[in-house]
Amino acid sequence: QVQLVESGGGSVQAGGSLSLSCAASGFTYSTYCIGWFRQAPGKEREAVGTIDSDGTISLSDSVKGRFTISQDKVKKTLALQMDSLTPEDTATYYCAAEEIVADCSGGPDAMDYWGEGTQVTISS
Repeated sequence: QVQLVESGGGSVQAGGSLSLSCAASGFTYSTYCIGWFRQAPGKEREAVGTIDSDGTISLSDSVKGRFTISQDKVKKTLALQMDSLTPEDTATYYCAAEEIVADCSGGPDAMDYWGEGTQVTISS
């Protein structure tokens, strides 16, 4: 059973930076997609950035140039570095994953495993 545990997050002012980390365990298959998703109050859950088992990275247009996603396969962690934060980035951020997939094209609905989420709040 895949388990995902997020850490990091918190509150900063606009223009600031935060970093998130996801500790992943229990992966059985060599092909997977893992990524960060977020959900703001009253909005649908959306993808922020994903990485597949080939190392292909996809970032949402809304965070390109500001956020960086990376994984450490040895430590089995997924990181999200968030810079130049704006109030629109305020949301609960989730780490999620799915196995036995060729890529990360499935979106949030395709993810099989989810962390509990961590809150990110950006004040203006």
